[in-house]
Amino acid sequence: MPPAILLLSFSDISGDARVLRHAEVLSGLGRVTTCGFGPRPLPDVEHVEVPLSASLPQTPRGVALLAARRFPAAELAAPAVRAAAERLAGRRFDLVVANDARSLPLAFEVAGGAPVWADMHEWAPEERTHDWRWKLLVAPFAEHLCATYLPRAGAVTTVGGEIASLYRQRFGVDCEVVRNTRRFADLSPAPLEPGRIRLAHSGAAVPGRSLESMIEALRELDARFSLDLYLVPGGDGGRYLASLRRLAEGDGRVRFHDPVTPERIPFALNPFDVGVFHLPPVHTNARLTLPNKFFDFVQARLALVVSPLVEMQRLVDAHGLGVVAGGFGTQDLVTALSGLDEESVAAFKKASHAVAHELSSESDAAVVRDVVGRLLG
Repeated sequence: MPPAILLLSFSDISGDARVLRHAEVLSGLGRVTTCGFGPRPLPDVEHVEVPLSASLPQTPRGVALLAARRFPAAELAAPAVRAAAERLAGRRFDLVVANDARSLPLAFEVAGGAPVWADMHEWAPEERTHDWRWKLLVAPFAEHLCATYLPRAGAVTTVGGEIASLYRQRFGVDCEVVRNTRRFADLSPAPLEPGRIRLAHSGAAVPGRSLESMIEALRELDARFSLDLYLVPGGDGGRYLASLRRLAEGDGRVRFHDPVTPERIPFALNPFDVGVFHLPPVHTNARLTLPNKFFDFVQARLALVVSPLVEMQRLVDAHGLGVVAGGFGTQDLVTALSGLDEESVAAFKKASHAVAHELSSESDAAVVRDVVGRLLG
């Protein structure tokens, strides 16, 4: 009988591009059960749906436990974790895949001695240290979870080499890299329209991501430029997205589109010319980010204009994919964009096309298959 694999993630897996890609690869390696928020992510996998609720101990009792540094008692205290534990009680699996630090205690509880693969999407101890409440209460808890469970995991992975080095240095674990690449999209660069440079960005409208800087930069650019945004409302009830719409009012060159499913993003972005990602290094994860959208832009065959962030700059420079801004301010973004012309944009789009196979998910899927093979061997 094929091995039973549990994929645990406190997210809506149907809209979580990284976890969804893992589910697709794992479904070819065993009988996969996904557990998380939202609907069944894939038609051919069993899904245990968890009611949408806090996945960190944010109840009065949970906050008290965090404040008192009673971390072992807080590990399974979050409402979503308790709900998942109830729904998974009595189930047996041959492998449990835990996404992010908050899922580690439950993963080991459910595994019952079976191997656990810890997929750490970001640098967990500093996930949201720009929020003082998170930094005060949750950061020490995340440190506890990593120190307690990562050395016990059969495998640990993360999104990029720089963050993998942090996990090795801080927790002494052998951390491998599975990037946020996506499946190869059979596309070609869209031809440029004479006298136009069409900018695009897709992602979640989350405060702190500096999305307003793109709108502010556009105001200082000439009439060649337009900006199309495919944004998913963040966890703030859509307030930040609404503020971006207000900021763009009266400028017909800024267009907001309905979000599309993860697998459709390259096809939605393909008609445009330049994928823009502008983020200040407000914390470690921002400084070392190598996000889904970087690879979305490549598969869409776009030129790239990005902030000078370590992992992205390395790939842009290595493959000639676009322009790295000289700094993190809005004026730095204006300077980077204003230097573009039709000839350079066409060349950058051609470069994206040339490396689309190399920067697709097949090499990262091979790492997933290797991890699973070792753990189930």
